[in-house]
Order: sequence, then C-alpha cells, then structure tokens
Amino acid sequence: MKKKTKALLTLFLSIFSLGMSTGLFILYGPISTFREWLITTAMTTMSHQYLATWFYSDKTINEVLAKNVIIESGEDTNTDLIDFETPDFSNTSYANKYEKELLTREEGALYKLIDIKGNGYKGYLVAIYDPSKVKVALTNRLGEKGNYLTTMAKNNNAVVAINGGGFYDPTLSGAGGIPHGSVIKDGKIVWSFKKSNVGGGFIGFTTDNKLILSKCSAEEALAKGMRDGLEFGPFLIVNGTPSFIKGNGGWGTAPRTAIGQRKDGIVLFLVIDGRRLSMPGADMVDLTEIMTNYGAYNAANLDGGTSSALVINNELINDPIDSDGKHQTRPIATSFIVVE
Repeated sequence: MKKKTKALLTLFLSIFSLGMSTGLFILYGPISTFREWLITTAMTTMSHQYLATWFYSDKTINEVLAKNVIIESGEDTNTDLIDFETPDFSNTSYANKYEKELLTREEGALYKLIDIKGNGYKGYLVAIYDPSKVKVALTNRLGEKGNYLTTMAKNNNAVVAINGGGFYDPTLSGAGGIPHGSVIKDGKIVWSFKKSNVGGGFIGFTTDNKLILSKCSAEEALAKGMRDGLEFGPFLIVNGTPSFIKGNGGWGTAPRTAIGQRKDGIVLFLVIDGRRLSMPGADMVDLTEIMTNYGAYNAANLDGGTSSALVINNELINDPIDSDGKHQTRPIATSFIVVE
C-alpha cells in the first residue's frame, strides 16, 4: 500500500512539475505568441488587466503593446466620395461570394442575417438595406444605470440592435449608465462626458444617412450634419482605406462588435462571439478583413467583450459570455438600432 501511495505521489509530482515547466515556457519562453495575446487582450479591459500585470513587468507589457498597434489614417470620412446608388437586387452576376450574400434577399426585406465564421471565431453580420432606419438609442437611466440590449431594443421598437460605445465604470460595477464621450441623437447633443479616452472618434450617421467617422468635437460633428452618433473606436476603414495594423492591433482577441457602410448605402452590423478555449474571438485584423470582404467603405470598432450583443425582434441572437463564465451580456449605455 505504501509503495502504491508513493508511486502515485511521485506520478502526481511529475505531472505537476511538467505542468509548471510547460506553463513557465508558455509565459516566458522564446515564442511570444501567447504572451502577446494575453497582454493585449487583458490590457484593453478595465477589470482583467491583472491577468497581464500578475505575470509581466511594466517594461514587458509596454514592449508588447508597442509591437501590436492599429495606426489609423488620420482622415475623416469624405462624404463627397459617397454617392448612393440603389443596389441592383435583380442582378445575378456578383463580384464574389460576399457580394452574393449581401445582394440576394427577400423582396422588400429591411435586413438580412448572415453567419460569419473564421479561425477562432464565429458570429453574425446583419446587412441593413435602408440606412435611414439606423439610429442611436440610449439607456433610459442615462448617467445612472445601463439597459440590457434586449430592453433597449424593446423600449425603442427596434427590429435589430447592436451594442454601441463603451461606458465609464471606475468602480468596475458594470452599471453601464455613463457613456464614453459625447452622444448625438436626432441632431442634438444628449450626453457629454470627457473623463476617459478610448481612442477613435465620432461614429454616426448624417441627415443624408451616410456613416461618417471623424476626429472631432460634438459641436463639429453637428456642423458636419450628424443626426445620430457616439464616440468610440478605433476606426478600421476610412474612405475605403483600411487602417495599418501591426501585430493584432493591440486590442487582443475577444468578442467584438463593429459597424460599417458600403458605398451603395448598405449598413453592416457585425457581432463576433468568443471567450471559449476553441473560439477566443476576433482581433482588429479579423474585423477589418470581414468588413473589407463585404465591401465596407467606412467601418469602426465598437465596444466588445461582454457588451457584444445582437438583438433581432427582441431576441438575443448571439451567445455572449461574461467575466464569470455565464452565458449572458451586461447592461450598456448606448446602441445602434434599426427601426421600421
């Protein structure tokens, strides 16, 4: 009995030692893939930065972040370059499979849901055929507490909704009631908060229904004709030119949400799931590639992680996972919605 116990103990210690050695090799070894993924993913969250700071020095973290960045063009959307032409839905000759997916629809349909799959991620793209139907919605307890996206969609009679910009959450309570930056709705500034900087800039639609991305103030956005918009980023594509992405873009791999518009006016809502061992999510490279494939002329990243959600007809379509591993989203401050 003693020999058996000793043998089992020896085996356990051997496995433990091997596991420790493997773990140390992954964390600190010459292959940097895991290290860069962990640091960039953790450091772009408010509540999980400790996953990087536990294991790495500030010097190492800063070196990794410097090698994984997204460099935007610095340009604003030039609306003169966007001249909507009604898509020819009767055409049976398509440039590629993505064009075919977008332009084959039921007659008179307001939107179409498309499954998206890639290396390490899956999600949904929604094509909205009438950009005038896209609006910004806010929590009904602005400045105090956010709404779940299903609640926000129901309150605003939305047929489709995705989460919008991030929110200020210094206590990490997840209340979601304080939007980052400024918010414009129906041509008016309805919120302004400047305590935090999340990069990017204004993302919104003009009175002639063009998606514009602009590094500007709320007042300047109104002067550009913005009717509904919010602040977030980074910008992925501006005037048809993708941002330069070094490494994974510095935002790591996670659930993601993005918005874009084609030159023919079709709006693209993109929501990607993640936080699973076999499906961690998407990075900025993935988002830009998907948006480019589907012909986005302008596109921007929106809030991600547990916030990433898609609601259609008051039903949560994707499968978000929160920081506790539960299959649920969280209250948010803003959203982009589609109304009939």
